[in-house]
Amino acid sequence: MPRLRKLSQEKRSSAVLAGSAAAAAAEAAVVDDEPGAPLGAEPNTAAFFDCDNTIVQGAAIFYLGRGLYKRKFFSHRELLRFAWQQAYFRLHGAEHAGHMADAKESALSIVQGHRVADLEAICEEIFEEYIAEKIWPGTRALVKMHLESGQRVWLVTAAPVEAARVIAARLGMTGALGTVAEALGGVYTGRLVGETLHGPAKAEAVKALAQREGLDLDRCAAYSDSSNDIPLLSLVGYPYVINPDAELRRHAREQGWRVRDFRTGRKAARVGIPAAAGLGAAAGGTAAAVALYRNRRR
Repeated sequence: MPRLRKLSQEKRSSAVLAGSAAAAAAEAAVVDDEPGAPLGAEPNTAAFFDCDNTIVQGAAIFYLGRGLYKRKFFSHRELLRFAWQQAYFRLHGAEHAGHMADAKESALSIVQGHRVADLEAICEEIFEEYIAEKIWPGTRALVKMHLESGQRVWLVTAAPVEAARVIAARLGMTGALGTVAEALGGVYTGRLVGETLHGPAKAEAVKALAQREGLDLDRCAAYSDSSNDIPLLSLVGYPYVINPDAELRRHAREQGWRVRDFRTGRKAARVGIPAAAGLGAAAGGTAAAVALYRNRRR
């Protein structure tokens, strides 16, 4: 059985609230942006992708911090703290709980009093400035494979939902689940709805979304690099491990989960789409290899 961390009742309630808020925000985005969007060929299946070090090299919230500094949202000293946290993440390939909490508090203090619409516009700019060139080609290929098979594809991240939506949209994903900051009258209050969408809160968000969308989680896939996402990976029938930290690599080996490390420069990603997508594992692995080869030749 997966080694899931036990949560206090208070912590679980906060995670459930954060997950429900993320699912509700995702619903609002779909209703506003794609009314009546047709379901794929596999209407009760989906793939869920973590962001940091799974899709993006590094952490999205730190790129957001860099972009906000450029726009004079905060001081040079705070930028240096963001830079150190990003360097730690890139070097160790793992999330540090203290850094994540610090980044959350910094982000909330920075956006307090600013308009939601302004941050949404800034997130579009920051994607082009910093994030677009940091997308792992191998993971992009996997996203494309799921979409082409007729499945819906969701980004699930601790990054602010405003940034998450931009990344998801640029990759052609169905939508995004991200951390929801409280806003009144279109202005940020400096508080979160629940907590950061991290660890167990991600699993709660996916459960809330699956219930609303009628998804069969046993036929769904999930991808992540972090042991913090073991609750999410354990929810689905097809868990995949991308660029894993040491703890997740050990857990994946024990559970028999497939692992792919795009940081090694290996030639092919033999991570097949689940059978639920209507593709055999061998065909899926071959398609991934071809997609990766083409990406690297460009």
